[in-house]
Order: sequence, then C-alpha cells, then structure tokens
Amino acid sequence: MANKKHNAKREAYARKQEEQGKKVVTWIFGGLIVLAIIYVIWAFSMMA
Repeated sequence: MANKKHNAKREAYARKQEEQGKKVVTWIFGGLIVLAIIYVIWAFSMMA
C-alpha cells in the first residue's frame, strides 16, 4: 500500500518536473528568437 502511494507521488512529481522543463525550454527558445531579431535589426542599422 505504501509503495503504491510512493509511486503515485513519484509519478506526479515527474509529471510536474516535465511540465516545468517544457516551460523553461520554451522561454529559452523565445529569448533566443528575440535576441536574434534584435541582432538582425542592429546588423541592418550598421549597414545603413
């Protein structure tokens, strides 16, 4: 009985960690895209 409870807690924790990991990856990629756009704007302004 205690083992089933422990497994359920572990699975819930793993799911929560996975969701948080996906959020972090999304934020990182979003930040990289924003930085790339800023770089392109900066590069074009240097050419002008």
